[in-house]
Amino acid sequence: MPDKTAMLREKLLDLFMDAPIAAAAKSFQELEQSLESDSSVVFILFGDICSIGAIVELVKQKDKVAVVHMDLIDGLAAREAGVDFIKTQTRVDGIISTKASLIRYAHQLGLLTIQRYFLLDSRGMENILASKQHSSADFLEVLPGVMPKIIRQLARECDKPIIAGGLIRDKEDVVGALSAGAVAISSTNPDVWFL
Repeated sequence: MPDKTAMLREKLLDLFMDAPIAAAAKSFQELEQSLESDSSVVFILFGDICSIGAIVELVKQKDKVAVVHMDLIDGLAAREAGVDFIKTQTRVDGIISTKASLIRYAHQLGLLTIQRYFLLDSRGMENILASKQHSSADFLEVLPGVMPKIIRQLARECDKPIIAGGLIRDKEDVVGALSAGAVAISSTNPDVWFL
């Protein structure tokens, strides 16, 4: 029997085939907009320890995949106890984090995992390529997402599906990232959610 995270990963890949844009919401107003979009996946980039359960529930009520960015939730330590809380106190499907230890732990708990990388220079690229073998992440999210040559190289050299995020502003950016090999894009721009 396949493990839960493998099944979630396959589900997400299928969803991205139909709607390759993950709506990344930074506020309740944006969350409401994201729930009306065709995006099947919502990245939750806001909230606090008191509200995160209700935020996740709003996403789940719309039959969408809820993924919480652990590093951005006020009052929720980006530690194993924070992952335990998110797993036991909400119906979250997965997490995003820049921290490999959180990704590893969340993966062990059966959560979908997305490791976020900021590519500021060639050293960031080297870090991704060096860590690709031992990363527990189901997906890698690279920011900014408007670097087709870099996305193409990562898609070719990494065994993890790539999500391109950051600075995605229009259809041209979306098509560029997807054509370069990203399986999806994430965007905080509501205009992009409705392309």
